[in-house]
Amino acid sequence: MAVKGLGEVDQKYDGSKLRVGILHARWNAKIISALVEGAIQRLKSFGLLEENIIVESIPGSFELPYGTKLFVDKQKKLGKPLDAVIPIGVLIKGSTMHFEYICDSVTHQLMKLNFELNLPVIFGVLTCLTDEQAEARAGLIEGKMHNHGEDWGAAAVEMALKFQV
Repeated sequence: MAVKGLGEVDQKYDGSKLRVGILHARWNAKIISALVEGAIQRLKSFGLLEENIIVESIPGSFELPYGTKLFVDKQKKLGKPLDAVIPIGVLIKGSTMHFEYICDSVTHQLMKLNFELNLPVIFGVLTCLTDEQAEARAGLIEGKMHNHGEDWGAAAVEMALKFQV
């Protein structure tokens, strides 16, 4: 199965004036690290300055919704508001229902944050059945898939800029 991802961006975006936050879980560190790096590299390809890519970590994917809200609020209070945020996590199916509960809850809450924060909140959570699927989607298995973090970086820039007037 080939997952193509975002594909081509619909136009050339200049992200040089944007501030984008990446908040990542620490579970599945090898996969998370690759996804974060993919997002950062893609953000830079749109002209984002390294100092305008703010990266923080939290314990796990379950904490992503509330952590994202706190992260965005903190940046605002510091007088450095974000233009978009990418919560990154990896959930891998185990032998219990834990996976389904966390996937469903995190997905719904991150989606709601777009409206509550009035800010693009990019869904950067892999929900995979196996370790191999997660590694492939993080670009860690040569020739299998691409790094989905790259898609999330591109989506953050597009959503931050597309509807500005």
